Amino acid sequence: MNAMDVMMRRWRLDTESSVPPFEQIRLRILDLASAGDLAVGTKLPSVRSLATDLGVAANTVARAYRELEQAGVVITAGRSGTAIASGGDVIAAQVASAAESFAAVVRDLGMPTAQALRIVTAALDRN
Repeated sequence: MNAMDVMMRRWRLDTESSVPPFEQIRLRILDLASAGDLAVGTKLPSVRSLATDLGVAANTVARAYRELEQAGVVITAGRSGTAIASGGDVIAAQVASAAESFAAVVRDLGMPTAQALRIVTAALDRN
């Protein structure tokens, strides 16, 4: 099964969602990379090809790829295309780092853990 088939399996872009299309695409690729469904080295569809299949502008897909590249999830090699650079390790490391920073602020301000967890849960539930 190629990357396009994996990406489109049981998933469609939600045009009614408040989440922008580029973010939906970014999250889909991120989820698949984290789960190992798109293994390291898997070549992603070209920007134009994915944009055509999803019915969005090429710039929408390009932005999703660019943000994934900035996060270290994919790597783009010019005409060779874009491929998965890492799975969950980089992602988990970034989340753990953010969690450590959050925990430090909570401790420094003396906020009770239960209240801090309610705040972060509400933030995660917003989108």
